[in-house]
Amino acid sequence: MQAHPHKAVRSRVTLAGHPVHPMLVPFPIAFLVGVLVTDLIFLGTGNAYWAQSSVYLALAGLVTGVAAAMVGFTDFVTLPQVRSHRMAWIHFIGNALVLLLALARTLYSWDAPTETVRGTGLVLSAAMTALLLLTGWAGGELAYRHKIGVIEDDT
Repeated sequence: MQAHPHKAVRSRVTLAGHPVHPMLVPFPIAFLVGVLVTDLIFLGTGNAYWAQSSVYLALAGLVTGVAAAMVGFTDFVTLPQVRSHRMAWIHFIGNALVLLLALARTLYSWDAPTETVRGTGLVLSAAMTALLLLTGWAGGELAYRHKIGVIEDDT
């Protein structure tokens, strides 16, 4: 059962009438993609600064991702029109996996950032980036195709 494609579904969590979720998601996306970037820079330079930066970026992505997820989860559980879309489930489950990977990446690398980038650390950061591409696409489908969280002109 899909919502009518031309009927907007307002977000439950707004600030001055604007949905909060799209205000928050750029932060975890930037931080978590940044983990892969700093991992690659470390592998290219051997400079420990970049390995340590990866750990802090993973932590920042985790914290901001939890904030964005709480807002998105509110819409997911309170709006049946959201849950009726397959893309919402892909977005929800995929981003939950991203947060688990960010937690794993942070804990795995916390004590020895330079030793953990090669192998598992790099795999975790690449997996986060790949999943974010998928979940970002799914989120875009929800907003732009299905008008989830869109403010329609009331006139």
